[in-house]
Order: sequence, then C-alpha cells, then structure tokens
Amino acid sequence: MSNATADLRKKIHTAGDLQSVVRTMKALAASSIGQYEKSVRGLDDYYRAVQLGLGECFRANAAEHLMPELKIKKDEGVIGAVVFGSDQGLVGQFNDVVAEHAIKNLKSLTDRPNVWAVGERVHARLQDGGLTPASLFAVPNSVEGITPLIGQILVKYEEQRKQGEVVELYLFYNRPTSGAVYESVGRRLLPLDETWRRKLLELPWPAKNLPQVIGGIGTLRAFVREYLFVSIFRACAESLASENASRLAAMQRADKNIDELLEGLNASFHRLRQSGIDEELFDVISGFETLSSEQRGKVPERELSRE
Repeated sequence: MSNATADLRKKIHTAGDLQSVVRTMKALAASSIGQYEKSVRGLDDYYRAVQLGLGECFRANAAEHLMPELKIKKDEGVIGAVVFGSDQGLVGQFNDVVAEHAIKNLKSLTDRPNVWAVGERVHARLQDGGLTPASLFAVPNSVEGITPLIGQILVKYEEQRKQGEVVELYLFYNRPTSGAVYESVGRRLLPLDETWRRKLLELPWPAKNLPQVIGGIGTLRAFVREYLFVSIFRACAESLASENASRLAAMQRADKNIDELLEGLNASFHRLRQSGIDEELFDVISGFETLSSEQRGKVPERELSRE
C-alpha cells in the first residue's frame, strides 16, 4: 500500500511540474503572438505609402522599362519558392499544412522548383513530400531577427536570378485568421508584371497636393526594394504569429489534458489513502473486539475461583 501511494505521489508531482512548464510556454506563446501581430499592423501604413509611391512613379512614366530583368520570361528559368515553417515542435499540424499547400501548388506550376525552407521542421516535411529544398534558413526568434532573414533571402534570389536559375519567386506561409488558428496561403512575389502595375495605378493619391517624382528609374528601384522588403516581412511575421498561435492552442490542449490527468491521479490517491485508513481502522476494531472477547471469557473463571 505504501509503495502504491508513493508511486501516485510521484506521478502527481511530475504532472504538476509538467503543467508549470506548459503554462509558462502558453504565456510565452501569447506574448509572442502579440509582438508579431503588432509588427504586422505597424507595417500597414508603410506598405500603403510604398504602394502609393510606386503608383506615382508609374504615372510619371518613370517605369516604362519596368526593370526588364524582373519581367516574365516564359519557359525560361526556374520557379523559386520560400516556404515559411518552424524550427521548434509543439505546433500541431502547422508545418504539415504549409508544406502540403506548397507541394500541391508548386507541382502544378513546374516540375523543377527551387525551394528554400525557413525552418528545420518544414524542411523535413518538404523532403518527405518529395520536394527537397535547395537552401535552409533559420526561423527568427524575435521581430528584430526578421530583417536579417529578409536580407539573406533577397541576396539568394539575386544570385540565382543573375545565373538564370530563378525567374519567378513565390511565398508560402500560414496566416492568422479570425475564425480559425491559421490558414495556408501562397503568393507570387516576383516578377513585377503589368497586372501588378495596373493595380497600383488605380490607387488614388490621398491628398490634393500631388507629389513630384524625382530620380526616375532609380526612385522606382528604391520603391521596389521597399515593396519586396515589406511583402516578405509581412509573410514572415504572419507565419511567426501563426506558429505561436498553433503552439498556444497545443499548450491549451495539453494543459486541459494534464488537469484531467491530475484529477484522476488525485482521485486515485485519495481512494487509496482512504482504503489504507479503512484497513487500519478495521484492524483496530478487530483487535479491540478480540481483546474484549478475551476479557469477557476470563471474567467467569475469576468469579468461579472466588466461590
């Protein structure tokens, strides 16, 4: 009995420690979600300003040549894709969902995509799906780490574009939603084509005083660089927010399961303890009744001896 009680005590203590870790991870995930969502909201105004600037460059005919190296060359080069995942586990189906989405879409576009994985976990999922990534990037662990990652991605793209190895560039990532934890999305980032230009031309200037474009194609290139930076930054930040939302949901399920486990262990412990107490009481009662019977059996003998 004592061994069983000690074993249950140990299990309850271990479950309690595990629950403390889970609740700490819940708090960290919730905090991380906030910082990444805040960074995405902070980009909205800047993203809008970049779009307006690009639209004015096009109106001023500074983009007649629309950077020929970024235009579509059909049947040439390779489609490149950046797939954002996670380096750490405890995120449920986060990496599986985005990997399946990327594999399905890329296979419909080309037979030889050049894939760059952001995160070891999604890298493994892509390999399992028959799509071996050519490069692996580490997942940023803070908002400040996103900018260096974007620099690495753009440098990699530029190197392969100059070598004729990549023409189009796609982004695949999970995006937070209101009705669910996240959803997988795919977006073609490059090349910058005529459809993209027309959409920007449709954006009206928000003030009565119209701007003056200075610098021609150099100004356009500067705006395009900012456009690419903001687009990749948003994709990475939304992926990180989705990752932490998935981790938070997983930790909430784990916390609930541990609560149920602790409830069962505590109930078993109390039943076992009560059973031990009952056995001890029964032993005491049995001993008392035995002593009483012996005492009652001795009384007549004494009385007879007196007579």
